[in-house]
Amino acid sequence: MSIVEIKIPSPGESITEVEIGNWLKADGDYVLIDETICEIETDKATLPLIAESAGRLKILLQEGETAGIGDVACSIDTDAEQPKITSTPTSSEVIVKSEEPSERATIPDEASSASASYAAGHPSPAARKMMAEQGTTDVSGSGPGGRITTQDVEMHLQQNPDYAASTTETKLEATPPVVSGSRSIKRERMSRLRRKLAERLVAVKNETAMLTTFNEVDMHAIFELRSQSKEAFLEKFNIKLGYMGLFTKACTEALKDFPAVNAQIDGDQIVYHDYVDMGIAVSAPKGLMVPVVRNAESLSLAQIEIEIGRLAKRARENKLSIDEMEGGTFSITNGGVFGSMLSTPILNPPQSAILGMHNIVERPMAVEGKVEIRPVMYLALSYDHRIVDGQQSVSFLVRVKEFLENPTRMLI
Repeated sequence: MSIVEIKIPSPGESITEVEIGNWLKADGDYVLIDETICEIETDKATLPLIAESAGRLKILLQEGETAGIGDVACSIDTDAEQPKITSTPTSSEVIVKSEEPSERATIPDEASSASASYAAGHPSPAARKMMAEQGTTDVSGSGPGGRITTQDVEMHLQQNPDYAASTTETKLEATPPVVSGSRSIKRERMSRLRRKLAERLVAVKNETAMLTTFNEVDMHAIFELRSQSKEAFLEKFNIKLGYMGLFTKACTEALKDFPAVNAQIDGDQIVYHDYVDMGIAVSAPKGLMVPVVRNAESLSLAQIEIEIGRLAKRARENKLSIDEMEGGTFSITNGGVFGSMLSTPILNPPQSAILGMHNIVERPMAVEGKVEIRPVMYLALSYDHRIVDGQQSVSFLVRVKEFLENPTRMLI
């Protein structure tokens, strides 16, 4: 027997242990080479465990267990033969056997008489329920052996209409309404990623002086730019011109004038960056992911869009690596895709600021002394007041607004 051990791979230098997530294959299943057999969870991402050989799977670490890097998660018996796929028989091949008629049991006369004596005056289950609902007892039976049937109860009520009406009225008043609907609950294990995310979010609220400032942007110029350039942009770069790329470009330009917004605190020191590693919040099946666009300040608009598209696709497929999510200096989150009008985004530590985008709604605006209907988006900048002053945060957001309302300034 040839056994291949599948060990926990190293997701990154700073990670020493992982948690076994969902096994995509059951114990004893036959797996193929390079097939994803399990999901392993770290504090930052969910990573696949790949079968290195084909064979029969033997699971050694169960879901929810914590394992160190290099531990054996499972083994594969490579000598096992791949099971053959058998076709299911067609309807013409299925032979349905009719059940043989069962022999009728004969009841002795003594049992018959005993049954008759017992049935006399006893209601059937349905009749008993009806009598209890109507509050009546003096019903004579006409069924087999003198048993009380539902027809006997109905006949009795028809012969006593006043009693039946009063009893029904009393019952209706006393009986509470029956509320229909399910009251079931469901419990499921919180993933390691979700637990770590919860810890980080609580830590942000407790350990930072987080504030949020707001502004609004007239998206008319952005609409015109996209309308005029989207076909040529798609034809030249094979990718659509989206809002996220334009906002990323506007932020990288504004951060050049306000370096504190792109800085972070390290102990008793402030670390300033002469580059922008832009975190883009993405909603993935396993939770919120924030992949990073490296050196966004040096990329063209097309390069930014291509990189955002690549990272978003990997996030949706749960293929992001730890390196692709570490080291961001500033982040953008777009709640507008889900219909959010206004929100206060929470910081992504150790970053000192995050920009929140929202949905675009047509609103009346004063334009050169006239009221016009314009597409408007509300922006929210959450920042750490320990490092970013109010004047810097407001001025940064105003600068982003200026670039978006006059996009040619940032594209030249």
